[in-house]
Amino acid sequence: MSMAPLVSNWIDLFNHFASLSLLAVGGAITTAPDMHRYLVTEQGWLSEAQFTSSIALSQAAPGPNVLFVALLGWNVGLNAGGGPGVGGMAWALALVGMVVTMVAIMLPSSIVSYNATRWAHANRHFRSVRAFKAGLAPIVIALLMATGWLLMAAHDQAQEDWPLWLLAGVATLLVWRTRIHLLWLIGVGALLGALGWV
Repeated sequence: MSMAPLVSNWIDLFNHFASLSLLAVGGAITTAPDMHRYLVTEQGWLSEAQFTSSIALSQAAPGPNVLFVALLGWNVGLNAGGGPGVGGMAWALALVGMVVTMVAIMLPSSIVSYNATRWAHANRHFRSVRAFKAGLAPIVIALLMATGWLLMAAHDQAQEDWPLWLLAGVATLLVWRTRIHLLWLIGVGALLGALGWV
């Protein structure tokens, strides 16, 4: 099922991503589980493969990791236009989807962050401000773990997907216990994927 290109659907998409923007403690990637729930499970505007591919591509590409939101919006718009084979209308709607999701995810959090950072810096001597900052760390870690679990849960066939789970486990250990640059791990993962081993 793809999204009908109605104004109300675009407004719903904007409102949902704008609300997630205010919850994006630790970055937009921490809200990926709810984006998945909304776009894939609830609305059916994206397939499971489109969702996970959007995140994987944006994380492998240079630049800020919030680019996965642009890819999600792009794919929603492309689906609304009937797919890439339809022509100009599909590409125009893909562009609309990209703009809608990016403005929605960036604007509210940017305004709040700018004002909150100025206020917190001016009041950094208060114990409550320091405690609030310290308390955010476990929340961010838990949200990142939820995002990782969501991406892995799409591959739940143990007999077929065990190499992927093994690779994820080894990569997690290497990130935790070594200082290997993440680009090396991404490169190895891409190579193993290209060879069809994961």
